[in-house]
Amino acid sequence: MRTPRGIVLFALTVVLPLVAVTPVAATPARHDRPAPPSWLKLENGVSSPQFDLANAVEETLFVQTTVDSDLDGVLDRVRVRLSRPGETETRGIKVPVIFEHSPYRYNTGGGENHNVDFSVLPQEGIQPFAARDAGTPTGARPQPDLPGALDNYWVPRGYAVVLGESIGTGFSDGCPTVGDMKETLGTKAVIDWLNGRARAYNEAGEPVAADWTTGDVGMVGTSYNGTLPNQVATTGVEGLRTIVPTSAIASWYDYYRANGLVRAPHSNVSGQGENDFLGEDLDVLGYYVEGPDRVEKCRHITDALLQYADRTTGDYNAYWNERDYLHRAKGIRASVFVVHGLEDYNVMPTAYASWWAQLTRYHVPRKIWLHRGGHGGPTGASDYQVTLNRWMDYWLFGVQNGIMAEPAADIQRPDGTYEKYANWPVPGARNSTLKLSSPNATDPGGLATRSGGGPRQSFVDSGKTLDTDVSLVPNPDTANPNRLAYLSAPLSGPAHLSGTPSVALRASVDNRYAANLTALLVDYAPDGTRKTVTRGWTDVQNRNGRDRSTPIVQGREYTFTWPLEPDDYIFPAGHRIGLVVVSTDRNFTLRPDPGTRLTVDPGRSSVTLPLVGRT
Repeated sequence: MRTPRGIVLFALTVVLPLVAVTPVAATPARHDRPAPPSWLKLENGVSSPQFDLANAVEETLFVQTTVDSDLDGVLDRVRVRLSRPGETETRGIKVPVIFEHSPYRYNTGGGENHNVDFSVLPQEGIQPFAARDAGTPTGARPQPDLPGALDNYWVPRGYAVVLGESIGTGFSDGCPTVGDMKETLGTKAVIDWLNGRARAYNEAGEPVAADWTTGDVGMVGTSYNGTLPNQVATTGVEGLRTIVPTSAIASWYDYYRANGLVRAPHSNVSGQGENDFLGEDLDVLGYYVEGPDRVEKCRHITDALLQYADRTTGDYNAYWNERDYLHRAKGIRASVFVVHGLEDYNVMPTAYASWWAQLTRYHVPRKIWLHRGGHGGPTGASDYQVTLNRWMDYWLFGVQNGIMAEPAADIQRPDGTYEKYANWPVPGARNSTLKLSSPNATDPGGLATRSGGGPRQSFVDSGKTLDTDVSLVPNPDTANPNRLAYLSAPLSGPAHLSGTPSVALRASVDNRYAANLTALLVDYAPDGTRKTVTRGWTDVQNRNGRDRSTPIVQGREYTFTWPLEPDDYIFPAGHRIGLVVVSTDRNFTLRPDPGTRLTVDPGRSSVTLPLVGRT
């Protein structure tokens, strides 16, 4: 989620009178769909540049919110910078808005990651009783030109661009509360102002009305900037016509945890190699976005972020529930264009898959674009930008360009081409369960649809010292004391995985009261090359639910069932599907000292793959 910001800009503190907002007369409700204005220039059904960016009107304003995030008794104001066509002044035209809110605008920094190396896991202390099972910038003012390229692209096409600064960050008031309702409402206030329901003030403290806009808003953003649109959309705020969340979070629990296990987002595209984000958590992100000048002022907020996020048990709780937008998706009134990388191991694929499922459940107008890259939007040659332009034209200008009649899903293949599907997972995907089998107590076993079986197999955790992808995934046909491997026969035809795989392991932890469990789905080619397709993690103490830790008894077998990260991947003919089981995943999980011994019963274990067609 954190990204290096390059040059950090600073500004003089602007002190404005902060008082409770007085009621603002709401604008009348608009028609359900905008109508294209007579002045809009279209080429091949897409809005095209028609206004000179050099003539744009730029403003810096402070929008009154309804929240007091720093608990100082005064409502916060958030700063926005905007650019709009000069013709909104000279000709009186009204334009829709592309809105990006962000906690990363200025003066970020601070906050060290938590330790992830332990002699035993922190939850080891949760043992069975009597052996029973039972977290204000200063300096020179930046130049008025809007940063980034949003204004360069959209303003000439007849849109305004608004760049906001989230509560407790940049030049806004307050403290960053990272994902909760205060942050959501602080963002929503900008949309309310654009629709006449909130007040804004210029740097002189004079009220400013947004009388140049239609009030139709499309929110965009990547990573945290893309998560804020998800948050605000769940409020059903009037005027928010569409959102385009890119690599965005749907649940902060899923960002920092996995099935009860304290797990880290990854800083690298592939999810392999050393991870700079190990040990990051809500409080660390809070320290980062608030910047060094707010550390003491906001310590009560960051302390709470650490306390209630609970890095000991990793359990889901009310604090995480407030930062979970999945259960509030029913309130969405905007359309949603989901964009995500299939190789994104920062904001894991679970984020787009779970969000898409809820959008589908509540019949939200939607589209999804899945590219083969990592964290961020698609790169290279594609028609994504034109598609995005058409999407905004449809929802904000009312251009009838047929985009909603097209297939909902665009999925990129390894060669860079895209395939279109009616939905995601790809229609026709059905779960296929492969049973595990073992030839003996040590050698790699098999995966097949027929019954599995064979003797139990044990391995010893050494993930603190061994990189999973470098040391444990290779050589699947050779016994390894630190992992178990199970392989299918060579595929007679391609196998198209589309959806969320899962694993069910009948296993015991033989000499500890806590353990990580990690499963990896691997594509093994005939020439010995390999690709880790997806992976997933669980805490053995959360076998009965992610919201509660239940102690284990050493040596007792349990069935541990957990999902892997969703994917859309085609195993080529002749390749083998492999399941690799380890305990600690060095670049993702907490890392206890080596030595935890686990035993698996293959005959009562399986992996379930959502496959399109029959293989």
